[in-house]
Amino acid sequence: MKRISRYLQQLRYLWYFLGFFALIELLNVFTGRVLNQYSIVPRDLSHIAFIFSSPFLHGSLSHFFSNITTLAVFALLVSQFAHKAGRSASKNALSFFTLTLLIIGISGLCVWLFARPAHHLGASGLLYGYFGYLVLAGWLQNRISLFLISIMVAVFYGTIVWGILPSNAYVSWESHLFGFLSGLSLAWFKRQHP
Repeated sequence: MKRISRYLQQLRYLWYFLGFFALIELLNVFTGRVLNQYSIVPRDLSHIAFIFSSPFLHGSLSHFFSNITTLAVFALLVSQFAHKAGRSASKNALSFFTLTLLIIGISGLCVWLFARPAHHLGASGLLYGYFGYLVLAGWLQNRISLFLISIMVAVFYGTIVWGILPSNAYVSWESHLFGFLSGLSLAWFKRQHP
């Protein structure tokens, strides 16, 4: 019964998280995408604070839906890594959101520093951060369930790794690359500092 209650709590936090993405997308649609001005423009000091708003902004509905479905799966799986037995649901959620903010901050800062001049926006940097974290973290922790999650993510989603290569002028492959690297780095750091 406790396990079911824990999963229901995780799902509730996940719905809040994804609901926030959906709310921002609705506002952006009804304002003619005016919010997209709050995206990352590399090396422009007036846009550095938008590192934390850019993952919630999308160029179109298809861009939004292509990100949100995989993001939902990855967020649910990452929440399994954030869970620690005996810890309250709110503390487990805090661990998940801390990891999320770190991925957004690290990958966004790297995009701001090193990416080509353009407007960089969308949740794909976070998505790739989760992907990197999920692929490595299960190998580094001593829990068979987390190891199986890592294998499953590598097998079913491994082909997205090609997204870190430049392929389309309108796709921020830099967000993909730096998101992926930040996820890997945070998985390694967590193992060193449990």
